[in-house]
Amino acid sequence: MTILSIHGDNPLADGRQSERALKVRRGVQRLFMELRHAVLPELTLASGRRADLISISPKGEIWIVEIKTSIEDFRVDRKWPDYRLHCDRLFFATHAQVPLDIFPEECGLMLSDGYEAHMLREAPEHRLAPATRKSVTQAFARTAAQRLMLAEWAAERNGELGESIRDIVGGSRDAAAEAD
Repeated sequence: MTILSIHGDNPLADGRQSERALKVRRGVQRLFMELRHAVLPELTLASGRRADLISISPKGEIWIVEIKTSIEDFRVDRKWPDYRLHCDRLFFATHAQVPLDIFPEECGLMLSDGYEAHMLREAPEHRLAPATRKSVTQAFARTAAQRLMLAEWAAERNGELGESIRDIVGGSRDAAAEAD
């Protein structure tokens, strides 16, 4: 199932995450931006699993973050070991109301307040095979490009883009040259 729809007002919101999960995600995304990672939420992997957050570091490492917002959320979700097959490092991220000792030591751990996140424990490295790295990187790039295109279409439809951008998106080279 795709995260995006060209028919909604916000094609980047899929509505599956709770407010609390979105807050945790936002803090982790800000941390990743500080670390200069390219980050993408909700990427479907080759196994069919959907990573809450996936990032590519400046060195090309692939990190996956599984967001957990309650003890019950962690206990009922036993699919997280499968993510290790698709990343160099696997992390959990949560908020202050969840006890940190429930998370396995063999994974990294981040704590988020919605505005920022702190890495409490580094994740051990498990280097991906080159073919797997290529596959995950291509899925990341294709999904990011598709989401950007859909976001541009939504912004154009909602009148958020200026005329020059509309012309550029529509293919007018004269308008693109005039915009410079």
